[in-house]
Amino acid sequence: MMIRPAAFDYNPQTAQSNRMQVESGPGSAEVAGLALAEFDAAVGGLRSAGVQVCVVADEPVPPKPDAVFPNNWVSWHADGTVVLYPMQAPNRRRERRPASLETIAERCRYRIARVLDLSSFEAQGRYLEGTGSLVLDHVTRQAFACRSLRTDEGLVRHWADQLGYTPVVFDAVDEAGVAYYHTNVMLSIGQKLAVVASETIAPADRERVLAALSAGSRELIEIDRAAVAAFAGNMLELLSADGHRVYALSARVKDALPKADWKRLAAGTDQLLELAIPTLERIGGGSVRCMLAEVFSPP
Repeated sequence: MMIRPAAFDYNPQTAQSNRMQVESGPGSAEVAGLALAEFDAAVGGLRSAGVQVCVVADEPVPPKPDAVFPNNWVSWHADGTVVLYPMQAPNRRRERRPASLETIAERCRYRIARVLDLSSFEAQGRYLEGTGSLVLDHVTRQAFACRSLRTDEGLVRHWADQLGYTPVVFDAVDEAGVAYYHTNVMLSIGQKLAVVASETIAPADRERVLAALSAGSRELIEIDRAAVAAFAGNMLELLSADGHRVYALSARVKDALPKADWKRLAAGTDQLLELAIPTLERIGGGSVRCMLAEVFSPP
């Protein structure tokens, strides 16, 4: 599921905790136009790779500058569970569409068995921003999460208990010692490999986290903080309609990785799909993975 944005723009309410956002460039109208063009090209690229994409139009009123990043407010699971998440920025809470879940599910060919709504925790100042906060290993049933303003450890553990995952909670910081706002900027887990910025993980947590990642018998590809800043950790492996694996990632990643690591990444999946979304990345502070709310087919 992807949301076609109606009012993409720089969001000052998220900038304090997302150091990847940059307030610069053209005016709002031009930014919105560039974002739409990048979004449409990304959808076209995914569909050309055989990935089934359900596009949902954002509603222009009220304006939602980050609507293009739906994985923070909803996740769709293989057992038919849909989770709605508590969001830190008040203007991002407008993105949740509980009244439209059934309509969206029907369009995405998904059957809802239950809805787990965690949004009430916002009143307590506690947040868990979907698969931005949580990076999931669906094979070993582990939920990886780095603590931050937007990722409450207690809610990680509550979520894991409700969904049947083992929580792996840790600290990870940028070069200034500031916690990464979302786990999915420094960690991605595919079928055969995991991309991880282990140097960002607190020394007291590092060995435990790497051991948990290795439990899935995956090859680990290490990236540094500079690669994280180029969104090399913010990617997602998808399954195409014909069953081949497509790793969707930013067009910036190839230049951010050593050639040997790029080759290892390519060897660990069936196709690397490079998507150019510079405006969305610069102004929104998120990349390809943030645009994708993966939908699993319930049994």
